[in-house]
Amino acid sequence: MVERKLSGDVIIHPWKPLEDISPYLVTAVIAAEDTRFCAHNGIDFEAIDKAMEEAENGKRLRGASTISQQTAKNAFLWNGGGWMRKGAEAWMTMVIETLWPKRRIIEVYLNVAEWGDGLFGAEAAAQKRFGKSAKDLTRQEAALLASVLPNPHKWRVDPPGRYVRRRVGTVRSRMRQVKRDGLDGCVFDSSV
Repeated sequence: MVERKLSGDVIIHPWKPLEDISPYLVTAVIAAEDTRFCAHNGIDFEAIDKAMEEAENGKRLRGASTISQQTAKNAFLWNGGGWMRKGAEAWMTMVIETLWPKRRIIEVYLNVAEWGDGLFGAEAAAQKRFGKSAKDLTRQEAALLASVLPNPHKWRVDPPGRYVRRRVGTVRSRMRQVKRDGLDGCVFDSSV
């Protein structure tokens, strides 16, 4: 956010406690970004191994960053790659995983993630994209927002392109699996 603000961009960033963010968005983000969020300690070595194996087999290289890693990067570090930033990210991920419960990690993530157009956090995205509070997002709206998170500058919620519309279907399906299997249980009771 600081980098974007210093470059002259308008930043919209209202902070909301997790209780004021739709549980559908929590589940959608876990479904879209890190289904093993509750099972790992910040770095998902299984996802890293799978991504490397897929790359070795000629498939497109995909990211394996966890929600915890993205939170560490977005809240405390700078954009861009490089070994120094990745090392700092790994260290900061271990720090936050040690000091914060998973509920706090997802709360910070949902408040610092960018949804494009200088919209940082779930509340800013919900207000701008749907004209409502993040607390009132529906399943479909939550899936739409989660679907663009990997690249909010390329993929749009309003209007969603063909790729985003397909991805929403995938995210909705994964949301059902996350709820069914209690994969969001570290954030809230699976009956929510």
